Amino acid sequence: MSLQQEIIEALGVKPTIDADQEVRVSIDFLKAYLKRHSGLKTLVLGISGGQDSTLAGALAQRAITELRQESGDNDYTFIAVRLPYGVQADEQDCQDALAFIKPDRSLVVNIKESVLASERALKEAGITLSDFVRGNEKARERMKAQYSIAGMTKGVVVGTDHAAEAVTGFFTKYGDGGTDINPLFRLNKRQGKQLLKHLGCPEHLYLKKPTADLEDDRPGLQDEVALGVTYEMIDDYLEGKSINPDSARIIEGWYQKTEHKRRPPITVFDDFWK
Repeated sequence: MSLQQEIIEALGVKPTIDADQEVRVSIDFLKAYLKRHSGLKTLVLGISGGQDSTLAGALAQRAITELRQESGDNDYTFIAVRLPYGVQADEQDCQDALAFIKPDRSLVVNIKESVLASERALKEAGITLSDFVRGNEKARERMKAQYSIAGMTKGVVVGTDHAAEAVTGFFTKYGDGGTDINPLFRLNKRQGKQLLKHLGCPEHLYLKKPTADLEDDRPGLQDEVALGVTYEMIDDYLEGKSINPDSARIIEGWYQKTEHKRRPPITVFDDFWK
């Protein structure tokens, strides 16, 4: 089996999908998890204004709405959380995403002061953060806030990880990568767009260029620039298509380099790192 086929199998990507069917798979997945754990009543998700959180939010709200209708239990709730660092440049997209999702409850937690306080404490200890590491600090502070909200609301933290992100390890370990449940896992970027189009999402939310927007020195840095390969190429690769060898090497390089991000903490029984 080629490395490409191993990756496709590991991430569960299909070469083609039926959008309506995949919407149902994700919604049923979220519902089943909450029903199995009777003490859990909420889904919590950070909304960034990008494609992935918009899709995950739309699926989460639909799952919660169906659970309320089917069970008669009005405690089931979806909480959408805005987590800006100061003022977000694409705040209007965030508001447009919320208008599309129509969450039961929407909260705003501005993480800037928490990040700055952490940075000051580290500096006092002799550690000065680089701009890149400060970006990871932002991602982890966002996840910390979501878990605090989930802890106080009998909640589960929903993630936005999908196959095109997982293959490159393009997420912060224990930041946006540290969630409880990932309803988009198995879908690539192109397929996520298909689901949003099917759900009637405004085009500008899924056609915008993806950005993690974590670095102060390079605000709005596009994912594809950081990765050195386009999502079009990544999606083609994940669908089993032949792509140019240079792009394939970049994708496979990211996959191998970031293997630790897709695993629990390493133990003496692991051998992938040797």
